[in-house]
Amino acid sequence: MPSTQPEGGRRNSGRSALVVGGGISGLCAALELRRQGLDVTVLEATGRWGGCVGIHEVGGLTLDSGAESFATRTDAVKALLDELGLADEVVVPHPSGAWVQLPERAEELPKAGVLGIPSNPWDPEVRSAVGWWGAMRASLDRYLPVRNSQEKASVAAVVRARMGRRVLERLVTPVVGGVHSADPALLDIDMVAPGLRQLMAERGSLSAAVAAQRERIASKAGAGTKAGSAVAGIRGGMNRMITALVARLTDDGVHLLSGMRAERLDRLWGGWRVGAIAQDGSRESYDAELVVVALGGPAAVELLSDAVTELAGHEPVPGPEVKLVTLVLDKPELDARPRGTGVLVAPQAPGISAKALTHATGKWPWLADEAGPGTHVVRLSYGRAEDDAQPPRVSEPETDDELFRAALADASTLLTVTITPEDVLGWDVVRWEGALPFAMVGHRERVAEIRRLVAAQPGLAVVGGWAAGNGLASVVPDARAQAIELAARAL
Repeated sequence: MPSTQPEGGRRNSGRSALVVGGGISGLCAALELRRQGLDVTVLEATGRWGGCVGIHEVGGLTLDSGAESFATRTDAVKALLDELGLADEVVVPHPSGAWVQLPERAEELPKAGVLGIPSNPWDPEVRSAVGWWGAMRASLDRYLPVRNSQEKASVAAVVRARMGRRVLERLVTPVVGGVHSADPALLDIDMVAPGLRQLMAERGSLSAAVAAQRERIASKAGAGTKAGSAVAGIRGGMNRMITALVARLTDDGVHLLSGMRAERLDRLWGGWRVGAIAQDGSRESYDAELVVVALGGPAAVELLSDAVTELAGHEPVPGPEVKLVTLVLDKPELDARPRGTGVLVAPQAPGISAKALTHATGKWPWLADEAGPGTHVVRLSYGRAEDDAQPPRVSEPETDDELFRAALADASTLLTVTITPEDVLGWDVVRWEGALPFAMVGHRERVAEIRRLVAAQPGLAVVGGWAAGNGLASVVPDARAQAIELAARAL
């Protein structure tokens, strides 16, 4: 077995831990395990760290290729950034807010909502988007009885029952599609909006629950009330968090081994053995008392199933492939932010295949300063899981050239500014296979059962977005908590 002895300044306990997967969940788990005094090794199959928090260079600018912000509903990400010395680099988006593209027109998103669910159906922006009758139907939410039900429910089922079809189709579906790449009829509300149903039971309505959750977010973030202000970013991009985290782990003596794909997990007396294959085809094995599996859901269950045979049949459904097209444009007309920080697209909007557009230089003032006047960064997102009961959307572009052409057409429509190939200073397509956890109805119970079976094995844990929920605000605290619990169980 290769040596995994750290050389950092932290004191070793003599115990060893292995983390399989070098995404953000694996790196956070490694941070906590090392803090507990364990000798820690991280295996990553690819040549880079951070998973869906990626980096690329387009048109001479260094940009995030994956996650470009984090939700501020908890303090978890901010606390990690504080530890990494990035507290003063946290920034909030431009207050212009986001828009939604409806079939007949574009509208500003409501100022105060959660997943597009409004806190006040009579706000002017809500009434403009859903119409007078839509607002009237949504306002009945205040008078409908609330059952404190533990039954599984989709986002669509809850919103339709409480506020009606117009709010669901014209506000919630575009936001959920943009954030989670899926139809709200498929998604478990307790996974994608944790705590919202509990607040609804406490406050007596869905709108009151949304208002209470927004108040909590605002008190934590100190942010404004415009749509999109419930997130924050880092000056220079979220990729700086990964750079700082890798540097901290290296300084602490954690062994970070990239290009090493884990293939098999076997139980040993007093620990575990992970068999791995390097990019050059050579094979290695790594022994450790504790193992954290930080892979995507299907890959995690596949690796674990040899050692935990009870996991057979518990594989989570993989998320859709998400394709991000980044355009760097010479387009001074966009200096005016014609659609604020970006646009979310209702599936019924004709002729548009993108599910969302982020006007990155309109959203992040630091990036606008870096790009310079007249130069703009626009990112369009493609790919979502659809409800089979709904009519099919416009066909999805697949090849890079198809995506580039679609992005030019979609950006022109969504931003109301004609964009041609001559305006493009650089472009790139990044594909994320299963990067977004597919939190379909029943997923929470499936995750709970997987974790119960894994936790029954001494020295074994599993982390990742598919288990914790979508977004850094869910992944970071979950990975850290699971690592702390694993180390405590092993004492």
